[in-house]
Amino acid sequence: MDRAPDIDAIRDAARRMRVDIIEMIAEAGSGHPGGSLSAADIVACLYFGGVLRYDPQRPDWPERDRFVLSKGHAAPVLYAALAQAGYFDRSHLQTLRKLGSILQGHPDSRKTPGVEVSTGSLGQGLSVANGIALGLRLDGSPSRVFCLLGDGELQEGQVWEAAMLAAHQQIGNVTAIVDHNGLQIDGACADVMSLGEVAEKFAAFDWTVIACDGHDIGALLDAFDKAAAVPGPAVVVCETVKGCGVSFMEGHAGWHGKATSADETATALCELTQATSDTEAADV
Repeated sequence: MDRAPDIDAIRDAARRMRVDIIEMIAEAGSGHPGGSLSAADIVACLYFGGVLRYDPQRPDWPERDRFVLSKGHAAPVLYAALAQAGYFDRSHLQTLRKLGSILQGHPDSRKTPGVEVSTGSLGQGLSVANGIALGLRLDGSPSRVFCLLGDGELQEGQVWEAAMLAAHQQIGNVTAIVDHNGLQIDGACADVMSLGEVAEKFAAFDWTVIACDGHDIGALLDAFDKAAAVPGPAVVVCETVKGCGVSFMEGHAGWHGKATSADETATALCELTQATSDTEAADV
């Protein structure tokens, strides 16, 4: 892609998304912070790094690229990005999971501007992404489809059926993204049901595999560029840290699906603010 990215601006967008994630889940009293935080840099690159083509004033613009959040429990990271991108007023973030809110616990395409697919039942997103991509190809559309999966989600057999189909049909306008943080709700993926070598598994299914640090903005942008250049399906396997950005959450499966207390919220927000101050000081 022809892009001159502002790495610092994308990094700041991801930081603001993390702040929103902590605040909205704390206000709701429930939600999934761990996997939302681990995916913040990935989603920030998609929406603010020139990867996705979209128009928040026209959510149904035919030439838009499509994003499918297969790990639908990480809805807060998507909502934070959509609010920052201008799809809806930021005040809605404080209504997460509340009765009548446009921001339900899992993405709902009927309620939320910018949400392409209602997700939440793990393992289904890549199949849906394949179908959308094939439809776009039949229409002669240049639009692409991006599908973000959790690594625990890869334990679902349907993911590998979808991977096999994409390779067989050479669906070149679909890019899968794996948020590989090594943890799921019950603990380490390796203990619950080992995934083995994720990159090698996708390669065995005839996908082009691009591995990168899922918190390195430059590496992520390069990876998405490479994915767009290959003729068949590509997967970006992102090595991430669950709860990234909040020290007491990082690497702990217990933060998969619970809200912070008032004191924990204050600590998390202080850390995220301090991270910004440290970055600005280093740039002086």
